[in-house]
Amino acid sequence: MGDRSRRLCVCEEEMMKNYNSNRYKSQTPNHIRDKKNNRNSCLSVFLIRSSPRNYGFCMATLFLFCLGSLFYQLNGGPPKILLEIRQYLGNSTFLDDHGPPLPRVLPFPSQVVYNRVGKCGSRTVVLLLRILSERQDFNLVASDIHNKTRLTKHEQADLMKNISNIPQPFLYTRHVHFLNFTRFGIEQPVYINIIRDPINRFLSNYFFRRFGDWRGEQNHMIRTPGMKNEERYLDISECILENYPECSNPRLFYIIPYFCGQHPRCREPGEWALERAKQNVLENFLLVGILEELEDVLLLLERFLPHFFKDVVSIYKSPEYRKLGNMTGTVRKHTPSLEALQVLYQRMQYEYDFYYFIRDQFHLMKKKIGLKSQSRPTRTPGFLQASQLKTEQPEEEEEEEEEEEEEAGEDNWLEHP
Repeated sequence: MGDRSRRLCVCEEEMMKNYNSNRYKSQTPNHIRDKKNNRNSCLSVFLIRSSPRNYGFCMATLFLFCLGSLFYQLNGGPPKILLEIRQYLGNSTFLDDHGPPLPRVLPFPSQVVYNRVGKCGSRTVVLLLRILSERQDFNLVASDIHNKTRLTKHEQADLMKNISNIPQPFLYTRHVHFLNFTRFGIEQPVYINIIRDPINRFLSNYFFRRFGDWRGEQNHMIRTPGMKNEERYLDISECILENYPECSNPRLFYIIPYFCGQHPRCREPGEWALERAKQNVLENFLLVGILEELEDVLLLLERFLPHFFKDVVSIYKSPEYRKLGNMTGTVRKHTPSLEALQVLYQRMQYEYDFYYFIRDQFHLMKKKIGLKSQSRPTRTPGFLQASQLKTEQPEEEEEEEEEEEEEAGEDNWLEHP
């Protein structure tokens, strides 16, 4: 049995060798060729794709991509052709891929309101602001409304809302009494203003309404067409001594309401309006200057609000600016009699109290930054010291007339220069 088993194993081995040998011998040349083709297929595809034509196409594409990237960096944005391709491929934008751009860094403060007082040099400042707004890139909105300083509650809300919607940084200026933005839930802007000696302001307005300025001999006829010749040529001393309405209270109570506000009591001469005006100055006004020291006012504005008033002093002193303002001086202005001035001064006690307060605050501010006043101020007008009443005024301005204000009509508040 053992020998038989061994013979069977040997026979099985010989049969397996014969089977394998016959299997390889049975393959045809075509089978062998197919195998070789399969092995060389990958190499053939690679050779086809890397032909000179396709290689040049890839290099050209890469070159255009690099060139477009270069234009993007040099011009601050992609070339127009790339934008057109992007638009063709889809509506995706730069914001979709990169998010919103960084917000503009605004100066502080970026909201300034100049509620200019009539006949206190505001035309001088507005002319400067028109030049500065172009140089310093801020929005200047200068309203031409001259006879609407007192507003209803609804008008106040509308005006403050419109002002707050001006693109920042902005400076808004108009003849209007102080507006309390926080009372209506709106962010309070920074206020600035300029006043002058009350009697000098009154004289300037009195003669401007009647005779205008050097810009045109007939412009006063346009502004006050209903004024009769008797009123136009009324002697100012007679107006004061005879107690005409134009030369009496409440018409003489003019400066304080610009700082007191829109409350009805702000238009009544008295301690209440005076104290409220002082409080608003301390709490809401960055600077209130005096026209008698205008150059120092401009210097402080340049120091406190450089984004708006940078180089304002040099512009103010330039010959080019002087040419713009030479024709704005009030004509036919003269000084009343000493008796009339004394009467006028007594009627304007509250106005002078406020004026001295502003002057003291202004000089204190000058002292803090190292500016010296030319002379020591007194609380007695010059005409009471046997000296002629005269204020150095750089340019007169076409300002608000002290007429009864119109209560009807739309407030066309947003008038750009």
